[in-house]
Amino acid sequence: MAKAYDHLFKLLLIGDSGVGKTCLIIRFAEDNFNSTYISTIGIDFKIRTVEIEGKRIKLQVWDTAGQERFKTITTAYYRGAMGIILVYDITDEKSFENIQNWMKSIKENASAGVERLLLGNKCDMEAKRKVQREQAERVSQAGLLWPNALLLPFIQLSPSYLIPYSWPESTESDFLRRVPNPV
Repeated sequence: MAKAYDHLFKLLLIGDSGVGKTCLIIRFAEDNFNSTYISTIGIDFKIRTVEIEGKRIKLQVWDTAGQERFKTITTAYYRGAMGIILVYDITDEKSFENIQNWMKSIKENASAGVERLLLGNKCDMEAKRKVQREQAERVSQAGLLWPNALLLPFIQLSPSYLIPYSWPESTESDFLRRVPNPV
């Protein structure tokens, strides 16, 4: 029986508890939005197949718990990830500051050269914004999150919108193109 996809990618969402990782993954995989979710316990995943440049890409998107008590469980999933999306909440400055800790965790637990993407979430809450877009862009483009982490791609969005708030047209295919060793 032929595979229903050309490539399989395992992507991991990481970030503090409450930044909206579960809302993002459910919007992406099921095109559904609910502003109230309970915290993820351990890890969960959703699958979605997309077509990019004529290829069917099966994405396993893993949703990790952001609480410290689950860190030993969730870091075990870093190793097999082909791409890691670091999520922070634009209304929570501490979640942005903690991206540095998440980058350290990637360095310690993920495969060398894993692709990373910085994602500012909850852009529909502009009136409560604490982290300015320019601040995140400066950090991502200057490699300030981790030495030698130059040009970490950065986007902002909100799962409450049907389309991303600020998603450059080429970001998805560029990110997936750089992901190593597709199956």
